[in-house]
Amino acid sequence: MIPFKILVAMLFALSLTHCSNNDNNSNSDTDEPSTSEYDGTASVTQGFGTTTAANLFPQGQRVAAMGTITASDNTVWTVPADVNYTDDSFPFAPDLNNPYGTQYASASAALAAFDENDIIEVDASGEVITAYLFADNYFELYVNGIPVGKDAVPFTEFNSHIVKFRVNTPFTIAMKLVDWEENLGLGSENQATPYHPGDGGMIAVFMDENENIIASTGSDWKAQTFYTAPIQDLSCPTENGTARSTTNCSTADATDGSNFHGLHWEVPTNWNSTGFDDSNWPSATVYTSSELGMDNKIAYTTYLDVFDNAEFIWSTNVILDNEVIVRYNVE
Repeated sequence: MIPFKILVAMLFALSLTHCSNNDNNSNSDTDEPSTSEYDGTASVTQGFGTTTAANLFPQGQRVAAMGTITASDNTVWTVPADVNYTDDSFPFAPDLNNPYGTQYASASAALAAFDENDIIEVDASGEVITAYLFADNYFELYVNGIPVGKDAVPFTEFNSHIVKFRVNTPFTIAMKLVDWEENLGLGSENQATPYHPGDGGMIAVFMDENENIIASTGSDWKAQTFYTAPIQDLSCPTENGTARSTTNCSTADATDGSNFHGLHWEVPTNWNSTGFDDSNWPSATVYTSSELGMDNKIAYTTYLDVFDNAEFIWSTNVILDNEVIVRYNVE
């Protein structure tokens, strides 16, 4: 028979072990991540945003909604991005290939049909530059801070544009790029699963009046992300100076991503101006058309005689980074 004092001691030790195991399991895999896991410079949001515009382009295959979302630091953010799609003072770019507008058989046909009244004047004494652009999904193009053209289709179907502007050299090209989302605030769309994080990508070629290429997208451009989602694990993003990396973050589809997070950074007010200092921004990352699934997109493949002179660019994560600004100085 076990003495009574020894039995009491054994029961007490067993109770301590049981309590200790409960403490160790209090932060289980089923717990929702908290913002304390994140130590970067972004404002952190979680879950769905609130819809403020039901659909900017009802003709499109997917719903191009707009919304707002409040971060844990009480800042309010526009998702997927603050854009000028409904601003009549910002001109739509003329069509190169638009399923809802005009689809030209070739770049030369689009150039021949271009309405000279659509040339945007940056400098009255400048040379006329022609740009060919294809973006997944949406772009706004500025030259020396002047709005030159915006994408006619914010989400889908895929389309491309031709733009002309008159400017003196040197000049600065700046573009806001948006990978649109169906799940506002969560950087995802309903495709293979209800929460599929789609990818972005943009390619562009700029020619002078003699059709010489004076600029084309590549790694010599600058690119910075300002909205990244979905983030499934807040401990995965890293920062090094101005480099905002989510290379270690999952890009997997999810059947329920309603509690995933978004990272938001404030866009500088003068980001599109000539005087903006982008010297510390990361270089653009280049991608192949096959990586981005573009080889069956006729708005791109019809004009390979032009677009093969450039590379697709984005920030370092073409899947998770949803609002990206790119810049290039033409000397």
